[in-house]
Amino acid sequence: MSIVHFATHGQFSSDADETFLLTWDDKITANEFSTLLDSPGRDREPIELLVLSACQTAAGDDRAALGLAGIAVRAGARSTIASLWKVNDAATAELMVGLYERLSVGQVDKAQALQQAQLDVLHTAPTSHPYYWAAFVLVGNWQ
Repeated sequence: MSIVHFATHGQFSSDADETFLLTWDDKITANEFSTLLDSPGRDREPIELLVLSACQTAAGDDRAALGLAGIAVRAGARSTIASLWKVNDAATAELMVGLYERLSVGQVDKAQALQQAQLDVLHTAPTSHPYYWAAFVLVGNWQ
C-alpha cells in the first residue's frame, strides 16, 4: 500500500492563497499540493492513503467541502485521513502509531485501523476526551 504522511502545520481558507501546508522552509499552496499529488512525472499508481497529520486539514468551505482532504481526493489520492479541528501533538502521535501498527498487520481495513487507534486513545485516561481522538476522519476509499 502506498502511503504518504504529512506531519506539519496546515491551514485551509476560502482564499486559495491562504491555504497551505508548511514545509521546513516554505509553504505548499493548495494548487501546488494538488499538482504534486497529480503530477505527470510521479509514478502513476495512485496514493492509496494520504495522512494529513496537521490541524484542521478536513475543515472546508464552499470551495472545497473537505478542505485539504477534499483537494487530495480530487487530485487522485484514493483515501485521506485528516483532522476537523486543531489537534494535540502527543495524542496525535499516539493515534498515528496505533493506526500504522494496525495497517502493518494487514488484517483490518483503513477505517477499522483508524477506529481501533481512536479507541486506544479514548481508553487512555488523560486523552479520553473527544478533543484528543475524534478529530481525524477518513475520506474516500475506506478499504
